[in-house]
Amino acid sequence: MAKKKATKKKTESKKRYFALRNTKSGKEIGTYIGRSPRQAAMKAANRGIKKIHLRERGTMKVHMYEGTRKKVKSPANRPDWMPAEIFKPNVKKLGIKKLKKL
Repeated sequence: MAKKKATKKKTESKKRYFALRNTKSGKEIGTYIGRSPRQAAMKAANRGIKKIHLRERGTMKVHMYEGTRKKVKSPANRPDWMPAEIFKPNVKKLGIKKLKKL
């Protein structure tokens, strides 16, 4: 009888790098890391960016989002260092565009 190989479960997905692009010039002006493009877009929206175009490094795909943020009260179980009001981001996906060249 053959022994079965022990397989590792994939508990943590790999982080991906997304370059924030300027919507007018197309230059890459920042980098956000996340497991999904939405997670990276949420980080950009939380910093006040409204039109979010993220290109995943290693690909020619540009994920386009519209970002907003609003000030809300902090949760009741907040740590001492957290302020009483925080920004809560929200994004809406507008689509994906494929680039021909960088």
